[in-house]
Amino acid sequence: MITIGQLASYAGVTVKAVRVYHARGLLPEPPRDASGYRRYTAEDAISLVKIRTLAEAGVPLARIRDLLTADPAAFAAAIAEIDRGLARKAAGLRRSRERIAQLGGGDRLFVSDEMAAFLGRLREIGVSARGVQLERDLWILLQSVSPAQAAVWFADKRDSLADPEFQAIYREFDAAFGWPADDPRLPALAGRAHRWLAARAGRGTQAARAARPAQDPAVTELIQSSAVLSPGWEKLAELGRELRAGESGPAGPSE
Repeated sequence: MITIGQLASYAGVTVKAVRVYHARGLLPEPPRDASGYRRYTAEDAISLVKIRTLAEAGVPLARIRDLLTADPAAFAAAIAEIDRGLARKAAGLRRSRERIAQLGGGDRLFVSDEMAAFLGRLREIGVSARGVQLERDLWILLQSVSPAQAAVWFADKRDSLADPEFQAIYREFDAAFGWPADDPRLPALAGRAHRWLAARAGRGTQAARAARPAQDPAVTELIQSSAVLSPGWEKLAELGRELRAGESGPAGPSE
């Protein structure tokens, strides 16, 4: 006859674990002897080793009792079922680890690889960290609510970035975030951007424009409402509207 401490030591578990197995009904709890101690037998030690082995193999404690008394066929079937469950958990953990690893890649956790490469290109041409983050957050939203529209807009933006003039305009717009609304550089920047957009629109064919999917006004409104503005950017938006309105008026070029 042995004490609970000896039993735990022989089976390679803690006394606390033995008490947990008692509470879960996995290991019978012997009565106390005249000295007030519980005494365990070799049979208890064997049972405890079996319990420990099953628990270490990943068998849930709730299933161990049935397995201890199962016949070979039932035991094999139960183990196979448990193994499938563990495989599913392992696959889930593997996916989680892959996602965690992507945290080191920053943008790739939130956007597509193509978009992450685009954001990297923005950094290469000198766009500020604030500008890159604002761009990334905009694409996170757009790719979530309207993937088709996001694909069209992204293709346009990526193609535009190949143009050195667009790069220069982009960098200046990025810098204009911190400019006051009365900064004398703003009208020149707005005019430069307007001319670039007009020239780019003129290069596009009517067939290419017709092939683009119709833009969802609700999505456009959502994107516009999410935009982070500053006095400088608000003034640029105002100047851009004035330039477009001037073109569409009686003195402007015909459509």
